[in-house]
Amino acid sequence: MSKSEHARRRLETQARQLIESTFTGLDSLHRNVLTGLLSRTGAGWRLLVKTALPSDDGRSADAFLIGRTGVLALLITDKGPDGETANQILRQAKERFAGIPGPQGRSLAESAIHLVVIGSGAGGPRQDGVYWSLTESSLDRIFRRDALHLDGRLVARIAEQAERRLHGYRPLAVRQPDRAPEAAGLLDAGELIEDQLGAAQRRPFDSWLTFLHPQQNAIVKRDYSGPARISGPAGTGKTVVALHRLRHLARLSTGPLLYTTYVRSLPPVIKTSFDRLAPELDGRAEFTNLHAWVRRFLTEREVRVNVDRAQIENAFSFAWIAHRDRLQSIEPNVDYWRTELDRVIKGRGITTLDGYLAITRRGRILPLNASQKELVWGLYEHYQRSLTKNGAHDHYDLIELGRAELVRQPLETPYAAVVVDEVQDIPLCGLRLLRELAGDGPNKLLLVGDGQQQVYPGGWRLSDAGIPIQGRGEILKVNYRNRAEVLTFARRFDATNRVDDLDGADGVALRAAESASAGGTTATWRGGSRDLPDALVGAVRGLPVRRDHSALIVFQHKDLDRCLAILRAAGIPTLALDKYTGETDGKLKVGTVHRAKGLDFEAVLVLENTQENGAGTQAEEERRELRGRQHLVAATRARDFLWWGVLDEPTTE
Repeated sequence: MSKSEHARRRLETQARQLIESTFTGLDSLHRNVLTGLLSRTGAGWRLLVKTALPSDDGRSADAFLIGRTGVLALLITDKGPDGETANQILRQAKERFAGIPGPQGRSLAESAIHLVVIGSGAGGPRQDGVYWSLTESSLDRIFRRDALHLDGRLVARIAEQAERRLHGYRPLAVRQPDRAPEAAGLLDAGELIEDQLGAAQRRPFDSWLTFLHPQQNAIVKRDYSGPARISGPAGTGKTVVALHRLRHLARLSTGPLLYTTYVRSLPPVIKTSFDRLAPELDGRAEFTNLHAWVRRFLTEREVRVNVDRAQIENAFSFAWIAHRDRLQSIEPNVDYWRTELDRVIKGRGITTLDGYLAITRRGRILPLNASQKELVWGLYEHYQRSLTKNGAHDHYDLIELGRAELVRQPLETPYAAVVVDEVQDIPLCGLRLLRELAGDGPNKLLLVGDGQQQVYPGGWRLSDAGIPIQGRGEILKVNYRNRAEVLTFARRFDATNRVDDLDGADGVALRAAESASAGGTTATWRGGSRDLPDALVGAVRGLPVRRDHSALIVFQHKDLDRCLAILRAAGIPTLALDKYTGETDGKLKVGTVHRAKGLDFEAVLVLENTQENGAGTQAEEERRELRGRQHLVAATRARDFLWWGVLDEPTTE
C-alpha cells in the first residue's frame, strides 16, 4: 500500500469513529456519506453537519461542504426531493451564505451555491436545474480537480463566516495523524505534488464561479419584463454574469436553454466553464454558434440548404468581374464591396433597391449617393443570380431561411432562456432571427456585448432589429480580467465604436473602465521578417506561465501561416483556437483575432503587421477604425502577461 493510500485509510478510520461517536442511530447511507465527506477535511475541506441527526426534517440541508470547488448544500436521502422542497432548501442556503465577502470587493453569489442530493442507488444529474444528484460511489465527482477554483484562503474565509451564520450546524474535521495542524491538507509528498499540479492547472481569477460584484449579482437575479442587454468594456465580466443568470433562470423554469454567439470558437470554451458552474444542468443548456444552430434546425425541418464556400466565392468573382470597372472608381478595394454586400445589404435583409436607397449605412464612412448605390445593387443582383442558378446559399441566406421557417412554424418546445454573447458582431438579420427564436416575453432574451470589441465591419442598433430594451439595459464598468499593466497597454488603442452601447446611447469605453487587479507585465518587439523567428520562439519559450494557458493572436491569415511554420520548425506544439475547448492540453493556442473573441488567457502574444495599415481614403479610415477595435480585442485577451510584436517591413511571399 502506498504512503498516500495508507494516510487516506487512516483519515477514513478517524472520520468513521468521529461520526459514530457524534451521532447515534444513523442509517448506513448517512454514516457512509458523512464519513467520506469528513475524511476530506484532512485535505482542507470544511464540513458543517446538522446537529440533530438523524432528522425527520427533509426541508433543510443535512450538511454544508466548503472547498476549492465552491459551496455545496447537501441532502442525504434515497428519495429525491420534489421541486418545491429542493427550491426551499436551496433558498435557505442562499440566504445563509448571502453577502460573504470575497476578493476585489465581490461577494459570494447566490447562483454559485450547489444543492447536491446524495443517495445510495444509481443516479444522474436532474434535468430541472435545481440539484445535482450523486450516489455514495460517485462522491469523488464533488472533488474533481478540473473544477478547482478557490484557494485555501477563500475557503477559510467562507467557512469562518458560515460557522457564525449556520445555527443548528456543527463543524467537524479530522487531520492527518502525526502532522502539525498548520500542515494539514497535504497527506504526503506524493499528494503534495498532485495538489500543486492541480493548482497549477487552475485558471487564475476563476473565483468568478463563486464570487460576483454586488452589481453583477443584482443583474443575475433581476426580473426583466422583456429582452435585456448587458454592455461594458472588455474584461468587466459580461459573460460571467450571463452564465450565472443562465443558471439562475434554469432554477426558475423547466425548458431548454440556449447560449449562442457569432464566433464558432467561443461556445465550446464557455460550455466547459458552465459545466463547472452548473453540473446539475448537464445536457439541458445548448452551446453553439448561430450558423450551426440554424443549420441543425433547418436539417431537422428538412429544409434544403446548400452553403458551399467554393460556389459562394465563384458567384462573387463573376459578379465582380462584370461590375468592377464602375465600382473601382469609387473604391478600388474589392473587399470593401464584398463587405457592402454581406454586412449592409444581405446582413440587413434588404431585398429591393428602394430598401437599399432608403437605409442609413451605419458603420460605413464612405458615403454613397443614389446613383452609386444603384451600381452596387447591380453587383448584388448579379451575385444573387449566380447563387440561385447553382442552387447555392451563402451564410446570410442560411439565416433568412431559418427565420422564415421559425415564422412558419415556431419551436414545439421553446427555449426557457436565450443568451446571445458578443452580440455586436451578429448581423442584423441574425438579430431578427434570435428575436423570433426567443420572443419578447419576460427574461427570455439576454444580449451581451461591447461595441468597442466589434471585429467585423458595419453597425446597427438593436431597435433596427425590433428588439425593445428600453429600461432593461445594464452597463458594467469594473475590469476584473486584465491586470493593471495589461489594461494600461490596451487603453492606447483608438477603438472607435460604431455600435454605441448596442442601442444608440453613449457606451463606456475601455479607457473609462475601473481596474480591479494590480500588477501584470507587458513586453514589446519590433523588427523585420528575418528577425521574427528568433523573436517569436524566444517569446514563447520565455513565457512566465504555462504554455497551454497562453495564446498567439494575429490579424491576417498570411501571418497565421507564417507563425505556424516558425513554431512548427521550433518544435512548439500548437492548437488552433477554433478547436480549443478550454481544457488543458500542453499546447499553445494560435489563431486570428476573430477566433479569439470572448476568450482569455494568462499570457497572450500578438503579432501586428504594419502592412495592414493604410492611409488616404475614407474607406481606408474605416479599415483603420476596424483594426483599432481588433487590436483592443487582442490585447484584452491577456490577463497577466502581454507580448506585442510589430512586423514593420515589407514581406516577400
